[in-house]
Amino acid sequence: MNPGILVVSHGSRENNWVNLLDEAVRQASGSMNVPVVSAFLEIVGGRLIQDGIDELEKQGVTDMFVLPLFVSSGSTHVDEIGQAFGFSPLTDFEGDLGLFRVEANVHYGSPIDDDEDIAEMLWSHIQELSTCPEREAVLLIGHGSKEPVFHERWQTGLSGLAERVGRRGGFRKADYAMLLPDQAAGKLDALQQQSEVDDVIVVPVFLSQGYFTNKVIPARLQGLAYRYNSRAMLPHPAIENWLKRQMTDWLSRNGYC
Repeated sequence: MNPGILVVSHGSRENNWVNLLDEAVRQASGSMNVPVVSAFLEIVGGRLIQDGIDELEKQGVTDMFVLPLFVSSGSTHVDEIGQAFGFSPLTDFEGDLGLFRVEANVHYGSPIDDDEDIAEMLWSHIQELSTCPEREAVLLIGHGSKEPVFHERWQTGLSGLAERVGRRGGFRKADYAMLLPDQAAGKLDALQQQSEVDDVIVVPVFLSQGYFTNKVIPARLQGLAYRYNSRAMLPHPAIENWLKRQMTDWLSRNGYC
């Protein structure tokens, strides 16, 4: 049995976004003695998921660990990728990827959700914005989903991250909001109305800085007072460590190391 790992992320038209993802995967897999390929759901020509499958099978891989590098298990993309590998859907939501051509035995991993190390990293990103945490609130903002089940999964992951970040930073309040549905302005306003909160620090929960962190979040919060530095998860060693931990755990559980 020959193991291999396929790391799947969304993809972007921004070269920097792709480069950051690739570098994180390179750093995480540097000491691996199995083939690791990074592929994308869409946009990145020549490096889509089927291309990644073909590359690994060309290298003789018979057991494939597919690791979705996404923020939340509430992403419909995570479910449709699983469906395309032959796994049962979470709901009646059907993706449009069809079925991948794959001969290897496929094992499907899990996204980040409320990982403790990622919460620590989010806190480190906003440290310089905090001056008096006992009078401050943090508001984590993620993409979210309106779809039943997916919405609840986003809710669980973001609320867990918010609790961890709030506890780590010693903040007075900690909450979360989704862009879909549009909760950001309402949640921020509610925090500002609380007498024990003087300032709110907004924390984007996105893999890489770009359209959502630079444009969408500020647009949704226009006219409201808050602190914000738009820093996303990458680049940061916490993502590389998360990737490496998922890979080594799978290899170890299956007797490959």
